[in-house]
Amino acid sequence: MRPKSWASLAGVAAVILAATFFMYVGSAPAAAYESRWGANYFPNVELTDQHGNKLHFYDDLLKGKIVVVEQFYTHCIDICPLETARLAQVQKMLGDRVGKDIFFYSISIDPKRDTPQAMKEYAETYHAGPGWLFLTGKKEDIDAINKKLGFQDPRPGDRDGHSAHLLLGNEATGQWLRNNALDNPRFLAIMIGDWMTSWTSAKPMTSNQSYADAPAIKYDDHGKYIFFTQCAACHTIGGGESIGPDLRGLTKIRDPQWLRKIVQVPEELLDQGDPLANALLKKYKNVRMPNLHFDAATTDLLIGYMERQSAAVAAKDAGSTREEQLR
Repeated sequence: MRPKSWASLAGVAAVILAATFFMYVGSAPAAAYESRWGANYFPNVELTDQHGNKLHFYDDLLKGKIVVVEQFYTHCIDICPLETARLAQVQKMLGDRVGKDIFFYSISIDPKRDTPQAMKEYAETYHAGPGWLFLTGKKEDIDAINKKLGFQDPRPGDRDGHSAHLLLGNEATGQWLRNNALDNPRFLAIMIGDWMTSWTSAKPMTSNQSYADAPAIKYDDHGKYIFFTQCAACHTIGGGESIGPDLRGLTKIRDPQWLRKIVQVPEELLDQGDPLANALLKKYKNVRMPNLHFDAATTDLLIGYMERQSAAVAAKDAGSTREEQLR
């Protein structure tokens, strides 16, 4: 699944919300799931994590746990970097719950190249914390896992080798849900932290609170929506460097044609030996800019927002400087 424009992403949350509501309303008692979604269903094959530890998929990784599972590989030139960066945002939002009652698993589909050392370096690049394991193993064992988890083969022509999905699950209760890995990180954190625990960690509303008082969600700035759903996992505009560079003022210092190309087809610049693109790749630990298949209109919206936000940050900084001078 690859987003073509901001509009194709806007309905994701509503679809998943409806699917999850159906899952809870129609769910059977947890005991009914024990044999269906337990040891008799999941393969208990041996995997190796980024630290070199040997682990069994069901006994050590799934049994009794709330889990988030994705596919990846360290040499991916397409969607993996954004998926991993998005999960890093979600992990930060969930805090120290990750590694205690919630566990993240990234399973390599390229076990020949993804050695424990390669995965460890990849995990460190994206600031993966405790409770997030990157796993490899025998190809036939990984294929068996992916089949049971419902990770379907990619569409013909998909260069990333897998679909952009997360599997969220609570093995103890038998609750399982597949979601777009590129969804809003706050929404993903709520799904994982609250819905998968049947809202046991959710904060109850007080007697004087009402859902009518909640602020409206506005998508009137489509460029902003694109940035926060597709770019903010790796970049800021005026907030400093992150996994990738700060984009403040980028529209003024980069050639417009180069800028459009790095947004739309970044791999072409690298393949052509573009010195700037390759220098950025080296500086930011070989994290590749993914090809998100933006069309011309989406690219215009994104660049327009970058320009407006850069100007807003500059104006704010100028105002702060004047205040300091007047003191």
